[in-house]
This record gives sequence, C-alpha cells and structure tokens, in this order.
Amino acid sequence: MSVNDEQPKSAPFPIGSPADAPSRLVKNGINGLDLDLAEKIQQLLLPKTLPDCSWCCIGVKNRMAEGLGGDYFDFIAMPDECQSLFIGDVTGHGLHASVVMSLIYGFIHRAALGTCTPLELVQQVNSFLIEFTRRSRTIDHYFSSSIFYGIINPGTLNMHYVNAGHVPALVLRNGVVRQLRSTGPPIGFFETPELHLQSFSFAKGDRLLLYTDGILEAANVSGELYGLDRLKKLLLDSAEAGHQEFLSLLFQALKDFGVADPPGDDCSAIVIDLHGPFS
Repeated sequence: MSVNDEQPKSAPFPIGSPADAPSRLVKNGINGLDLDLAEKIQQLLLPKTLPDCSWCCIGVKNRMAEGLGGDYFDFIAMPDECQSLFIGDVTGHGLHASVVMSLIYGFIHRAALGTCTPLELVQQVNSFLIEFTRRSRTIDHYFSSSIFYGIINPGTLNMHYVNAGHVPALVLRNGVVRQLRSTGPPIGFFETPELHLQSFSFAKGDRLLLYTDGILEAANVSGELYGLDRLKKLLLDSAEAGHQEFLSLLFQALKDFGVADPPGDDCSAIVIDLHGPFS
C-alpha cells in the first residue's frame, strides 16, 4: 500500500508535528525534550501500517494542532476476518488531550480482543471514562470523546457501527453523498447514554470518508468555517481521484481556503475505497 513519500520512514502517513508547538508548550513550563519524547510515543500509538485488504484501499492523513493531540484512529483485524475501524476526537487538544486519547486507544485495543459488537465496545469505553470523571469535579469534562466505531464484513460489505457524537461519516455512491449521522451522544458524559447500533450496506465502488471535526471547523482569517457543504462538494468533485490523491486534495483545499498551519484543532481523515472481495 502506498504511503506519503514526503514523510520520514517512521511515519508512513502525515502525523502532525508543527514546528512552533514545542516553543508554545515550553513557555508553559514543559521541557522540550520531554515534549519531543511524548510526540514520538503518541506517533507509535497511531497505526504505522494500514491493513492490506483485497476488498478495499485505505488511506489516512492527520495534522495535529500542537504536535500532541486528541485525535485517534486505528484498524483492528477481528478473529472472524471482519475489519474493525474507529476514529475519535477527545475533548480539547494538546497535551491533556493526548493523555486521554492514549487511555481510550489502549482500552479499545484490549476490549476489541473479545467478540463484542460495536455497541457493546463503545458502552465499555464510556464506562471506562466515567470512572475517571468520578475522581474530579474540575477536570471531569476532559475525559470525554466523540467516536465512530464500525465493523465491516468483507464478504458482504455490510458494516455495523455506532456514531457516538461524532461528525457524520460520508459515503459517496454514484454521484450522491450519504451521511451516517450520530447514533448517540459523545462518551464520557453520561453513565448510561442512549446509544444505538446501526448498519450500512456498501456497494462496490463506494468511497467511505471518516474524519474529525477539526476539518469542518477549520477557519480562515475571516472566521469562516470550511464546513460540511464544502467537504461534500470536494468528495463529489474528486470522485475520480485515487484514495491517497483525495487526501492530498482535501488538505490542500483547507490550505487554499486559508486555514492556518498548524490548524486551530487536530485534523484527521480516513478514506476507504470499497471494491468488494475478489472471487
């Protein structure tokens, strides 16, 4: 699977490390060497390689607002040969968000070893976060996150998923963009949130786009947000572009729109082109 050639060998797709982030955090009393080490550790948490699937092509691109951030994503092969995938966005960004992101990331990997459904897994992560919120009434809100968690059956191209307060996933099919909207609130706020399991049947030729709200809320110097309508239009206009090319076009579109570099919030995107199993 191709990767971004502009990245060092240790980062096969862009993991943001803005040059001025260390200076901003050092001013707040954080040692620069410690910050560099923390960034390297967080990069190790994010996937270094992408799944080698015969039924789809996957691309990922990420840009952190402060070198360290709260966006997280990964792909986990299930025992039944299904493919799980998730993308989430912890409340806030920067150093504290990276700590909470690490907790969630590790818990998901442990919980996914079982045979639980996306709904059961997201409920478990919510309970995990609630345990931390009980320990503090001043920083409890930081132990919260939006998350999209899905499991795709490669044989049927059917996906069961939970969207807990995350921005809508987008599916491009035959010139039409469909939205997989939220099926419940973000996790970490309520002990028993009303979460629902949904399903979606992909067709050969579909393009699935998962992303974080940093892309929709990216603003230019006038304060205008990039927004969902522009993202949907880009998805339509670049339908003929390959999955990796689309990601380059997306982040270039943010730059052309006038979004600052580094951005004001973490920006992550996953694109999956589904072509079905080969017979």
